[in-house]
Amino acid sequence: MLKNTSLPRLAERLRHFPARPGTKIMEVCGTHTVAIRRCGIQRLLPETMKLVSGPGCPVCVTPDSFIDEAVALARQGVVITSFGDMLRVPGSRSSLEKERAAGADIRAVYSPLDALRIAAESGWETVFLAVGFETTAPGIAAAAMKALETKLGNFSLLTALRLVPPALKALIAVDTGLSGFLLPGHVSAVIGKQAYDFLLDRQLPGVISGFGAEDIISSLLLLLEMHNKDIYKIVNNYPAAVRDSGNEKSRAILSKVFEPVDAEWRGLGSIPASGLDLRPAYAGLDSRRRFVIKKETAPPRKGCRCGDVLRGLIDPPACPLFNKACRPDQPLGPCMVSAEGSCSAWVTYG
Repeated sequence: MLKNTSLPRLAERLRHFPARPGTKIMEVCGTHTVAIRRCGIQRLLPETMKLVSGPGCPVCVTPDSFIDEAVALARQGVVITSFGDMLRVPGSRSSLEKERAAGADIRAVYSPLDALRIAAESGWETVFLAVGFETTAPGIAAAAMKALETKLGNFSLLTALRLVPPALKALIAVDTGLSGFLLPGHVSAVIGKQAYDFLLDRQLPGVISGFGAEDIISSLLLLLEMHNKDIYKIVNNYPAAVRDSGNEKSRAILSKVFEPVDAEWRGLGSIPASGLDLRPAYAGLDSRRRFVIKKETAPPRKGCRCGDVLRGLIDPPACPLFNKACRPDQPLGPCMVSAEGSCSAWVTYG
């Protein structure tokens, strides 16, 4: 069993693994991206293998238009609550961080329940920015249920929740040259192993991985072995946290509050049934129904190639702005803004 092998031996196995020429593995999750580079795993890869990042960072895939909506609401006097990493993400003409500096009431929170508390205590119109994947969506759904139950009339959600499997389906609908996927542990804890069965139709293996160096290296070795032998399976290499069937209770809460809708992804365009919107029973909590949002727009940002990074088409240094005009202390693109963004990880950890 690979998991019982010592880390140095695993590292040596990866370094000398006879990977097929042109092997290209995508790590889907931003947490994996950071862990790989922080641990230096990218330096252990055999010369015939390449790792690319995928669309698994929620900050990175959220389009400018969503930030524009949040900025517009803040300017209208609404209290904006959000996970902190969204504040620096640039919209078309501004960011929430800039709006807060200009006097808007924008608050970073750790949980949607914090946003509920702010709404209850202040009495002011309060919007929570519902951003994330299947991992964070159940908690947001639970907050929506509580808001409805307590008849909290001044709380609403501006939604940009996204689903991972439809994005992967869209990616592999065209020839990407990918050889397999390092699949996200957190998301998989909710959706389960079977949610990735569509990969097998395209003869692509996948391994659900944890986030320690041993987890990741052992998962990469499993992927390389399957790729070399033309074996196409989804392997759960993170059984301590992921049941093969996922978390039925979380999925039930999600299904009660949200329904799939077509959604825009930065760099990937509109993907069918890849987003979550509030069901009609919860429509009263929809910020887009509660407010007339007059957002500013602007032409697409020139030079930024975050979209190509998110599709695994280029490495961050291929972007002309990388670590020049766009740096962690002065980010222009979302992949540099987010701590889990591929560009930020490349600059921070090399």
